[in-house]
Amino acid sequence: METIPSISEEIVIYEDNHLVIVNKPACIGVQGDKSGDVPLVEMVREYIRVKFDKPGNVFCGLIHRLDRPVSGLILFARTSKALERMNKQFANVHPKKTYWAIVENPPKVKEAHLIGHLERNEKQNKSYIFPNERKNSKEARLSYKQIAQSDKYTLLEVELETGRHHQIRAQLASIGCIIKGDLNSLVSFNFFRNECNGQISSNILKNIVVGKLQKDNNIQNYINIAL
Repeated sequence: METIPSISEEIVIYEDNHLVIVNKPACIGVQGDKSGDVPLVEMVREYIRVKFDKPGNVFCGLIHRLDRPVSGLILFARTSKALERMNKQFANVHPKKTYWAIVENPPKVKEAHLIGHLERNEKQNKSYIFPNERKNSKEARLSYKQIAQSDKYTLLEVELETGRHHQIRAQLASIGCIIKGDLNSLVSFNFFRNECNGQISSNILKNIVVGKLQKDNNIQNYINIAL
């Protein structure tokens, strides 16, 4: 029988009888995929089982997701009732998600609102962004602002309005802001393939998590390390 690894308690940001909030490291998948790697949801399930000495199957409900290369906060429900209630809250309240992305080229405009039309090719696992609507495209909207810069890189804060497949990477690439570590950096309006050296982080789910999770408390330390 395969041994499931548990997460480190150091990345558990908050937990109570209903929820566990984990700071997901980059390169770990949230759910199972064709790689066969143990996903984060199973690691959290094992963490709950061991810490609270629970026999048998342990409930661990996934409330939302992040792409494998992205680090950031993930909420898990410890009960089916909590999962149901959080799913309703996400659907009705639409929590505000803030992302930070380290890009290799600074934007020409330091703060802007981007609107494009994203088309996903599932066979290639790629997404393409176009300025005009296409037959199978979906509108993609986000806002960004530049918050720090070094000699080599620029740190952008991104607010998503829509949640499309690889939207941040595709839309930032369309204005020449290629995320650090992305592969196949060809031309604008192409999708840039993920790799684990990429630098993108979902930092906070506002309206749900407050206090010790406020990103402003450690933003300068993050900038100093990242850039």
